[in-house]
Amino acid sequence: MLLADVATHFRHQAAACERLGSPLYAALLPRLADDLLAGGPTADVITGHEHRPESDALSLRLLGGAHRLALSGLAPDLAAHLPSCGGDADVEGAWSALHRLLVDERDVLRHALDLAPQTNEVGRSSALLGGLLTVLGGGAIDPHTPVRVFELGTSGGLNLRADHYRYTDADGATWGPGDSPVHLAGAWSTVPAGAPDRVDVVERVGADVNPIDAATDAGALRLMSFVWPDQTARMDRLRGAIEVAHRVPARLQRISALPFIQAIEPRPGTLTVLWHSVMWQYIGPEEAAASAEAIRRIGAHATAEAPFLHLSMESGDRWRRGFPVIADLWHGGEDDGASRVLGVAPAHGVPTRWADTDRPA
Repeated sequence: MLLADVATHFRHQAAACERLGSPLYAALLPRLADDLLAGGPTADVITGHEHRPESDALSLRLLGGAHRLALSGLAPDLAAHLPSCGGDADVEGAWSALHRLLVDERDVLRHALDLAPQTNEVGRSSALLGGLLTVLGGGAIDPHTPVRVFELGTSGGLNLRADHYRYTDADGATWGPGDSPVHLAGAWSTVPAGAPDRVDVVERVGADVNPIDAATDAGALRLMSFVWPDQTARMDRLRGAIEVAHRVPARLQRISALPFIQAIEPRPGTLTVLWHSVMWQYIGPEEAAASAEAIRRIGAHATAEAPFLHLSMESGDRWRRGFPVIADLWHGGEDDGASRVLGVAPAHGVPTRWADTDRPA
């Protein structure tokens, strides 16, 4: 029964990959499911990991491990068919190479199942940075106020460098440095009204229970391995963001959400920002409730001289079939802590579409 559950999970993930634009993984995963049920090498590799395939994202752990071998040059036959490695995306060739890899690198792939997927979606910077620009352009805060950015679920900290990326809206208007190696085309329905030309970020701090240093070769390889190999635009964005990480420092902490939030305090002369994207679902109910209360406590200490902004791109009610971008601003005003839905984004962040009018969160 356990193997049947794993096979079902593989098929469910295949459908998700098809829907989210990875036809290669959508084709490989049913083949892995069939091989598993036939007692092939897939069954041998996943032995001991059968109990929580869905919550553990077992299929993506396995494919991420194989992708990592290909990216590092240790699986050239598979790399020949992965676009991320310059390959041809041939499904039959990729399956043949992957099937052999399951035998030849069984122990390596078994070890890979211990690593949870961490993709650090750079596209979500469009929602987070765009949300910040919307608030800065809204008149409640001086748009030139220095900004401190704190991120929950930061992974490799790439979204902490969001102000160093270039964004183009649906009409071709741009924001951000013209020479940035990261260009988020079609990032927004429109550049946020009143957005300053630049954001003066004076502090970047990220929290994760398992942070990855994107400025190291090992960290960069791990992040790239969890990007689906036929999604070349996502891979190009990630590679560009890794380049930015080498020259723009950020401090990453191995810490869970609640103690990280509890240590944040507004600072006079700066706008303190806490943001996060598609991570709240991974916090247990008790910690989530305590974390939400801790965020409100930070807001209670905010003033006009030391404002605090909480920005999120989380599942919410998924109005308009996406992830709401929600802002809660405390600045010593009558509307302190009132949630505003600024817009909506897909899971990978691009395109973020701004709301025409405020809606209750």
